[in-house]
Amino acid sequence: MKSESGTVKERMASLPKTLRSLLERYQEYLLLEKGASDNTRTAYDNDLLRYLEFLTRRGVAAIDQVTPDHVRGQIELLTELGMNGRSIGRALSAVRGLHRFALVEKEATADPTEHVSRPKARRKLPDVLTIPEVVAILEAPDASDPATNPYGYRDRALLETLYATGMRVTEVRELRISQLVPELELVRVIGKGNKERLVPIGATAQDWIEEYRTKARPHLLKRGQPSGDILFLNSHGKGLSRNAIWNITKKYAEQAGVEKEVYPHIFRHSFATHLLEGGADLRAVQEMLGHEDISTTQIYTHVDREHLRQVHRDFHPRSRT
Repeated sequence: MKSESGTVKERMASLPKTLRSLLERYQEYLLLEKGASDNTRTAYDNDLLRYLEFLTRRGVAAIDQVTPDHVRGQIELLTELGMNGRSIGRALSAVRGLHRFALVEKEATADPTEHVSRPKARRKLPDVLTIPEVVAILEAPDASDPATNPYGYRDRALLETLYATGMRVTEVRELRISQLVPELELVRVIGKGNKERLVPIGATAQDWIEEYRTKARPHLLKRGQPSGDILFLNSHGKGLSRNAIWNITKKYAEQAGVEKEVYPHIFRHSFATHLLEGGADLRAVQEMLGHEDISTTQIYTHVDREHLRQVHRDFHPRSRT
């Protein structure tokens, strides 16, 4: 069987004798005493062979020479190679088992994996719309006649607000007219834990809100039905539900021909990513999103780095062969 560079037998033969002997005895232990399944033993064999080859390249000839830095170095290498957190965790478990076996066999006096932590699972990068995709969705609603179709004005204003402010769906559905500060182009957003933050909204979104408020919203108000100052209303003069906002974003994405799965939160992701791509300060983006911990905001820097890599691939003369 071929694996990495050479057959398993060839790779085993390239290891120092003491490390090879330890691995062979540990393999036998897993088979006879632990009763490990074939799949488990195959995965462990691959992980441990890769680990011992790593140690050999660093001049380690015996298991008692291994330090915690060696173990961390192997984890860093696996991360750089693109192995996911679950696979790296499995590899670390295999390495721990080998070192504990070495202690029992009196081939080592300490376990270098004892204080080495499992790697944290990487966060899934959020979906993001391109700027042309955002523009296509924003321009999809029919805002030609507020009297016969007030929903077009409402939906255009709603979509513009989602993208201009990065608000969460709950924040935008509960947005009240009294929270608008038009003279400063700001919105007072009431976020999680009833915490308030000021977010710039920009002239374009603010203009559409004003168009909706003056021309279309009066057609949605119902006599005797208090709106509670809620900005975005449904056909019954009440605030929009989460599902309604979800359906609005999906509807106009389909009309715009955007093939990605579009949902309200994708405008928040796109808001943050496009700001960072344009050179915005991470702390400023954190403030606008209402994140208490900047590490939550930093996930968007990963998206930004992918954008930079794509630009490099597309335009650097030496990025392709």
